[in-house]
Amino acid sequence: MSRRKKKFPCGHKGYGQICHRCAEKQATFDRRKKKKNEWEQTFTTDPIDLSTLPKNVVIKARNIIQGLQTQKSYREYHGKRLRHNRFVISIPVTRNYRLICKDCGSILMPEAVVSHEDYNVCKPG
Repeated sequence: MSRRKKKFPCGHKGYGQICHRCAEKQATFDRRKKKKNEWEQTFTTDPIDLSTLPKNVVIKARNIIQGLQTQKSYREYHGKRLRHNRFVISIPVTRNYRLICKDCGSILMPEAVVSHEDYNVCKPG
């Protein structure tokens, strides 16, 4: 008794009730979608919008923001006050991104994470 391969609606051939190739592909797609949704949910707790940034920049920016909220000094992150406005502090996140914060007395309020090019354009001189 020889079994013959049957052709599934997707075009693949096999012996089972379902096409296992397509089932595995769908399971992989579902896992990726779930992981992406979980990542997007983490942006709801951020004090500033980080959703347009690359993942490594988001993680580093969150670590810096968390450190600033626990009263760490901005100098620990190599932050500097701007010359033209001493109430604005620039903290390097990566080589290409800067976290801009406002000095509100005893706390620093994060304003935005900007690319280094945008940061250089907006400051005078």
